[in-house]
Amino acid sequence: MVFGPQGSTLRYDVNIIGIYKTHGVIWYKGKKQCFSDERVNTWNDGVTAYMVWKKKKTIAIHHANSDKKDKYSGKFKFSLDDFTYAMHEEGENLIFDLKQKKHAKGTVKEVVATVDKKTLTPKYLKLKVAFFWVKIKISNFRSGNVSDAQFVFPADRYKEGYKVIDHR
Repeated sequence: MVFGPQGSTLRYDVNIIGIYKTHGVIWYKGKKQCFSDERVNTWNDGVTAYMVWKKKKTIAIHHANSDKKDKYSGKFKFSLDDFTYAMHEEGENLIFDLKQKKHAKGTVKEVVATVDKKTLTPKYLKLKVAFFWVKIKISNFRSGNVSDAQFVFPADRYKEGYKVIDHR
């Protein structure tokens, strides 16, 4: 529902141990993604990633899969094969608990996902990174009808006043 060929969109509210909080909207479709929050707008077409830093008025261009796009990109990587999985029901929700296997190298140690039992819509995500938890509230989830045009960087919008830095 989230990463499939039909695409999806959702609002997220992130809380990293009370120190860093942000919110925004994100769109996914296969390996493509686009998101917007108070500090950055991004477009990733699966080949090239464009990050428009609002305050600095800079456009950073990266390879789509680069961990150097921003300081958080590489911190939340994990491979699905590195986890054991458990699921249980809790009221009207399904709880998925992923725990990292011994000797796995990813930075995400545990994932707890809360999903609506009827609609399978994601509601919450908790990630344990090292020794702290990152909490993500998910709302306004919609799966399907996401156009490929959503992931095309609108260069015309940023012609004047922006400095381009190409990291490819």
